[in-house]
Amino acid sequence: MKDFQDIILTGKLEADEKAPLERIAVSTVRDKLDEEVLIKGWVHQIRALGNLAFLLLRDRSGLVQVVLEGELAQLDLPLESAISLVGVVNEDERAPNGVEVRAKSLAIIAPALEPVPFELNKNGLKAGMEVLLDHRTISLRHPRNRAIFKVQDELLYAFRQYLRFQDFTEIHTPKLVSTGVEGGTELFEAQYFEKKAYLAQSPQFYKQMMVGAGLERVYEVGPVFRAEEHNTSRHLNEYVSLDVEIGFIRDEEELMDLEESLLRFVFLHLADSCREELRLFGVQAPDPYRIPRLPLAEAQALLRQEYKKTSPPGNLDPEGERLLSEYIRKKHRSDFVFITHYPVKKRPFYAMPREDDPQLTRSFDLLYNGLEVTTGGQRIHIYDKLVANLDRFGLNPSNFAHYLEVFKFGMPPHGGFAIGLERLTARLLGLDNVREASLFPRDRNRLAP
Repeated sequence: MKDFQDIILTGKLEADEKAPLERIAVSTVRDKLDEEVLIKGWVHQIRALGNLAFLLLRDRSGLVQVVLEGELAQLDLPLESAISLVGVVNEDERAPNGVEVRAKSLAIIAPALEPVPFELNKNGLKAGMEVLLDHRTISLRHPRNRAIFKVQDELLYAFRQYLRFQDFTEIHTPKLVSTGVEGGTELFEAQYFEKKAYLAQSPQFYKQMMVGAGLERVYEVGPVFRAEEHNTSRHLNEYVSLDVEIGFIRDEEELMDLEESLLRFVFLHLADSCREELRLFGVQAPDPYRIPRLPLAEAQALLRQEYKKTSPPGNLDPEGERLLSEYIRKKHRSDFVFITHYPVKKRPFYAMPREDDPQLTRSFDLLYNGLEVTTGGQRIHIYDKLVANLDRFGLNPSNFAHYLEVFKFGMPPHGGFAIGLERLTARLLGLDNVREASLFPRDRNRLAP
């Protein structure tokens, strides 16, 4: 075998010298039957048979088989080396996807200098979660892992597209703030020159302020930070939040209607744009049509009756969410359920109390196959009531002066919701751990890479 230091086969890529060829994605080679093409990517797999070798080349779009003959077949091509080659496309039903490229010239762009820490050319990655995250950029080369973020990208595209159709404005709010949405709990502290600052746990205040500023309908896609000492398969300390806020609403039912329509649009888009990625995970995009809506007290009673399960006061624990979703799936054939009527003491100070029962709020959570993916609800829009609630929650209104100002000048009835991007992705694809749906997860013990 030749040493790769000597590999500049045929000296240079002749096709590049003449510059008649533009690089194409390997997924499009079928459109170039009997033509000469230039392709570039990584050595995914190679099988040498003397003067013949079969190489699988991988790029962002997929895999293609390349046939190396003669001197080309003698090359030492370490797996995951980046290469460039020119060849002729032939139809061959024995090849993956029914086509192959017969190489005419090849050059190594950058060789792999050592073996990869796990095999990337198998159906699954045979390594533990921590090893895969320690070598995140390498594990993301696996087609299955890349598919996660293709789905996530299309999900975000559809999210934005739907809201634009509905006359929403995308906003970008500060992530360094002077106080927390919920009064300073679960916050990461930062030094901001001579002052203390915090990483934002939510864009909630700014969303409401922008509704009152006259934009009326706003949304944001951005990171949020939670200093919670969880170490579970469902929690992250930094995640991407899809936030929506809308003014002049009737009540929280309008918000649930909006989210249901939004999710239907998103999943219909994914069913069309991510067919191969969904097939790779063996899943189908759901149709969240007419999502059941269940008051929390009824949900807790149902769990006691059907499963002898007692939930924490004013909430559902993870097992309760899982069992309730199991029941809803069987009874209503729905992967989703809205849980409503949460107690005032379990929601933030800005949650709107119900007129028929002031101990309960006009708020909701959305469960998707046993996991909470959304929290939302109507907010208090009357200045005096909001200030009174701050006092009731033991918070100093003077610390919220900038937030409160807009409420003095005709704040409309409003509300919104926030969807956890990683949780929604993980639930759709059936991932066991939400960290798989985060490019570079931040959890209780991980701050790198």
